[in-house]
Amino acid sequence: MFSDAGPDLMLDLVKTAGVKRYLVVGGAGSLEVAPSVRLVDTPEFPDEYKPEASVGVKFLERLKQETELDWTFLSPSIFFEDGPRTENFRLGTDSPIFDADGKSSISFADYAIAMVDEIENPAHSRRRFTVGY
Repeated sequence: MFSDAGPDLMLDLVKTAGVKRYLVVGGAGSLEVAPSVRLVDTPEFPDEYKPEASVGVKFLERLKQETELDWTFLSPSIFFEDGPRTENFRLGTDSPIFDADGKSSISFADYAIAMVDEIENPAHSRRRFTVGY
């Protein structure tokens, strides 16, 4: 886990390495389930994942202040699970995407396709996006 200096140290290393575009595999904990209410801050969020999710929230907040680096942060859906590659998913910004049954999910395979799509056709420079069915 990062210390308080961790996000700055990581970004300094990325810049020193000359990285032109920095893509982050983020978490769902930073997604907003209501105005100014993050998933990680809800009573339903599992306690065992809160420390890791809180670090992800801090890292995203630090990225939002970044002015030099071209970054993108991709949050999965609430349920990030094994499943087929369908390439039939939707993109969003700061809130979870829900299907017709009220479930927020994405397979590892489709998450990977969304990330590759972003690499090949950048559409979310200096911001976070999410993916779900």
